[in-house]
Amino acid sequence: MQRLDGSARVPEALRGGIVALGNFDGFHLGHQAVVGRAIERARAEGRPAIVATFDPHPVRHFKPDAPWFRLTTLDQRERLFTAAGADAMLVFGFDGALAGLTATQFVEDRLLGLIGAGGVVTGEDFTFGKARSGDVGVLRAMGDDRGFSVDTVGAVSDAGGVISSSRIREALQAGDPREAARLLTRPFAIEGVVQHGDKVGRTIGYPTANIDMGHYLRPAYGIYAVRGHLEDGRWLDGAANLGIRPQFTPPKELLEPYFFDFAGDLYGQRLEVELIEFLRPEAKFDGLEALMAQMEADCARARAALACR
Repeated sequence: MQRLDGSARVPEALRGGIVALGNFDGFHLGHQAVVGRAIERARAEGRPAIVATFDPHPVRHFKPDAPWFRLTTLDQRERLFTAAGADAMLVFGFDGALAGLTATQFVEDRLLGLIGAGGVVTGEDFTFGKARSGDVGVLRAMGDDRGFSVDTVGAVSDAGGVISSSRIREALQAGDPREAARLLTRPFAIEGVVQHGDKVGRTIGYPTANIDMGHYLRPAYGIYAVRGHLEDGRWLDGAANLGIRPQFTPPKELLEPYFFDFAGDLYGQRLEVELIEFLRPEAKFDGLEALMAQMEADCARARAALACR
């Protein structure tokens, strides 16, 4: 898998590729259908398969003060696209210059000039260009005129309606990570570098690996059954507090997983933590003894939830 800069000419070996074009944050079932179609076509035609995404998300550019809503980092997307079978991930840096391109300029300068796309696959609702002046009809007409193919994929739906990033965010904010995982086809995961904290957990027998939430969507605050993926490939079961730690002052927003039957130094390591089951909301207890008793009960529930997964 190669990661390409959307503002630079792609290597010759990747020109003429089939490009899956969208944001693909979350890479849920609907996104997978678009990327899957692009990879299928690329293989059938003997062309490279390229997944093009945007960073930051266009909403972040136009509404910089909007609450954080990201479901995946670029690193996570790259791994997901690799597993799907793509040859390269191309990242369009979404800034004023990109936002100012007309639909024609985007096609001629980026898709044809820099990428040399032989074909494009998008969702049926894809829009592009300044003020969203381009849609799939415009794109198809340009393809017919300029010699690249355009394929569109309809929305993927279930009993709850169209599968979308918005539905996944709503499920996570409602404390339903299992529903989010069903739509994503995998658990929602937060990745970050383990940082030093107050080390209070260590003093009461529950050492945690502290991770900043960064630009991720904030799921419901509370206690979760989790699985952690270490840099060395190991998976660890545990329970985590996600929130502001109301028992301690000052409040500090963190994801704090405690891993069962694990002894080791994780400081400075990159850790990915999957949210499996929401156990309860955050709460403040009457002293450390009450907190420790609740943590023991939380860990027992987390073990049971993970055993049933």
